[in-house]
Amino acid sequence: MEYLVTALRNHQELAIFLTLAVGFFIGKLRIGSFTLGTVVGTLLAGVLIGQLDIEVPALVKTVFFDLFLFTTGYKVGPQFFRGLRKDALPQLAITGVLCVTCLLSAFTAARLLGYDVGTAAGLLAGAFTESTVIGTAADAINRLDLPAADKSALMNNIPVAYAVTYLIGTGFVVWFLPTVGPWLMGINLREEGRRLQAEVGGDEPAEAGVRSAFQAFSVRAYRVTTDRFVNRTVAELEAMPKDLRVFICRIRHRGQIIEPGPGTIVRKDDVVAVMTHTETLMARGAEIGPEVNDRALLDLPVDLLDVVVTQKAVVDKSLGELAALDAARGVFLRKLTRVGQTMPWSRDTRIDRGDVLSLVGPRPNVERAAATIGYADRPTVSTDMIFVGLGIFLGGLFGLLSVTMGGVPITLTASGGALIMGLVFGWLRAVRPTFGRIPEPAMWVFDTVGLTVFIGVVGLSAGPKLRLGSPALGAEPAAGRPRGRGPAAHDRDSLRPLRAPYESVDPARGLRGSRHRHRRAPRPRGDFAEQAARSRLYGAVRGGQHSAHRLGTRDRGADALGGDPTHAPFTDDAR
Repeated sequence: MEYLVTALRNHQELAIFLTLAVGFFIGKLRIGSFTLGTVVGTLLAGVLIGQLDIEVPALVKTVFFDLFLFTTGYKVGPQFFRGLRKDALPQLAITGVLCVTCLLSAFTAARLLGYDVGTAAGLLAGAFTESTVIGTAADAINRLDLPAADKSALMNNIPVAYAVTYLIGTGFVVWFLPTVGPWLMGINLREEGRRLQAEVGGDEPAEAGVRSAFQAFSVRAYRVTTDRFVNRTVAELEAMPKDLRVFICRIRHRGQIIEPGPGTIVRKDDVVAVMTHTETLMARGAEIGPEVNDRALLDLPVDLLDVVVTQKAVVDKSLGELAALDAARGVFLRKLTRVGQTMPWSRDTRIDRGDVLSLVGPRPNVERAAATIGYADRPTVSTDMIFVGLGIFLGGLFGLLSVTMGGVPITLTASGGALIMGLVFGWLRAVRPTFGRIPEPAMWVFDTVGLTVFIGVVGLSAGPKLRLGSPALGAEPAAGRPRGRGPAAHDRDSLRPLRAPYESVDPARGLRGSRHRHRRAPRPRGDFAEQAARSRLYGAVRGGQHSAHRLGTRDRGADALGGDPTHAPFTDDAR
């Protein structure tokens, strides 16, 4: 055990990765349909492991927090700026009302309960499930004109209040939305969900690695024998179904395979490769003629391509209007992704700048459609780190600028600047997608790992300074003294008699309610001989205090130590 503790203290990176592992495990534990989530799980793991007194440099959490904020802005940048141009006032009003309501609620509760600013910030972050408040509140506390010990005490209260209130806030939302919300709206949530899913044609969510055997689109070959399809152009045949999209991809004419255009004429006994929805081919394919097994005709290259919407001509168009364009001939939509989330869609769904359309169809047709819609985002595993690093750097410089209003300096901070620049760079990526690509797996690492490492380090830093459930938690600190620990909390290497939080400050009363639980001996420093001497002295002092306590004499504690224990006769200078 000693080896493990020493390794974690001397190599803080091991403590961080252990916190992530334990935190993600806790976050995945399921109680019915409820899970804590990785953020709260990592915070709890950090506080637990932090009891080993592991000191992680504050720079670590700042780096990962900035990376998380930049990625958050990058993901929502296109929609953010589009929202400012269209229907901006209602959205800004809703955002303002929500932010003010949350802030006033937390402020009122903190004032009524007598919480300090650290606990109040944790209350705000947890009750409204907004983890980013932890970082911004800690940065704001660091800027206060307070002693370092008081700042540390305030910041250590943030994660504890967050962990407790997050559970209540999340649990209430999980209960309220599916239970009370539908009742207030007078709807059956389950039935409405099924109706919407049937309307948009969405599929039931599948497990990871599992795919449906059903193919939404197919290509089949038919010999043209029906007279009404003979001697007609491809464009005329494709326009016959009024409510369906059907395309002729290839034609075998007199044994030769040809790539048809809209003006190509279909003759009797030609074999045509028809591409459309599978159910349409099954229901109406026989109208063309008998189905033919022509492997060479059907062996055509089909492309699956993600296309980022960037062209102004197609922004804000419905999918139905987009499908009617000549450039969309022979191309079908498989999936619509917005801000990293797969969206249900129908013909009336309107597309935004930055949306990703997953197209399927013959390669020439897909490439033609991609040029009309925007930028072909072909799969790659590389991240444009020049883009990421420059964005965070410029954002930090912008955030450090301050404006003084009423004698109070106001600034976004470097982290806030990273968020703002993430919005800008995300919008630039949507407008000019030839640079700044961050693949989805990398974005997950920046986003999820960035936030959880930040939260984990917050827990590790707060762990040794916290005693969960302490009645002093959240109370206003006494004049000039940080709360949460005893008076000797910051004298880690002092040899003066050490008091646990349960001990009386009155030397005549000795120990009070300690149950023999004392602060551990400070970690020795210096050479071995000095360490041994300090350890023996420390043991003798504590043994004297224990002896006095067991004798039950109220003022024996002072006699056993040879004086008043609060006067600290044994110090580093008196070795």
